[in-house]
Amino acid sequence: MSHRQAQTALLPQQQPARFCFIQASWHADIVNQGRDAFLAEMAGHGVLRESIDLFEVPGAFEIPLHAQQLARSGRYAAIVACGLVVDGGIYRHEFVADAVISGLMRVQLDTGVPVFSAVLTPQHFHEHEEHRRFFTDHLAVKGKEVAQACLRTLASLKQLRELQEQAVA
Repeated sequence: MSHRQAQTALLPQQQPARFCFIQASWHADIVNQGRDAFLAEMAGHGVLRESIDLFEVPGAFEIPLHAQQLARSGRYAAIVACGLVVDGGIYRHEFVADAVISGLMRVQLDTGVPVFSAVLTPQHFHEHEEHRRFFTDHLAVKGKEVAQACLRTLASLKQLRELQEQAVA
């Protein structure tokens, strides 16, 4: 059995077997690379495209509320967030980045639904070709990595549930 087959075999078999991908629309040309890489990696692990719902929100700041509502729906095994929070020179982007990441962590701890972040918060981002190319490529890598983390975490949580069931029995 290949590593990919082993990971897919460990996916939870009970419902919900659906995934949710929430992305910010700011810098969509860059953020779309994370989404596309996530979808490709999930497909490579045997996850059907039809089992992944896509949501787009205006900016990264709106992601945690959507993640919370979607997690509470009981429909998803996992939720993935993707965005690019950059220093626009007007405000300190660290505040937005911290709010987004803290919000996502709170959602998963409050609901028990795993929430994964491919929200990048670069120290410096400039609207020139070199940075755009770098972050476009980097978000593609992050999309693949977040898919792998999603599947591995679900497999690990499945093993934890089985251990808990054995302890009760």
